[in-house]
Amino acid sequence: QVQLVESGGGLVQAGGSLRLSCAASGGTFSSYAMGWFRQTPGKEREFVAAINWSGNKQYADSVKGRFTISRDNAKNTVSLQMNSLKPEDTAVYYCAAGTHINDYLMRVKSLYGYWGQGTQVTVSS
Repeated sequence: QVQLVESGGGLVQAGGSLRLSCAASGGTFSSYAMGWFRQTPGKEREFVAAINWSGNKQYADSVKGRFTISRDNAKNTVSLQMNSLKPEDTAVYYCAAGTHINDYLMRVKSLYGYWGQGTQVTVSS
């Protein structure tokens, strides 16, 4: 069983930066694909970024060039550096972990078996 705990959310002005972190416990962290997803009220949870066990990364088009995902297998953490934030980035951000996820399927949220509780990111205009 894997437990995921996100941190680093908050309120920031448009154009600012935030760094989200996700600490994992249980399981073999280095073997998991790790993803970040976000959700706003009334909308489906959407893919933001993911990184697999070998370091391959994928990003949603809406965040490409602004967000960077990274992982530290020694510390069992995955981070999401968010720069040039926009009001439309406002959402609850969730960390997710999954096993046996091919690179081209890392955007598929149903393949992730473990989820954190979420952290709120609010970007003011």
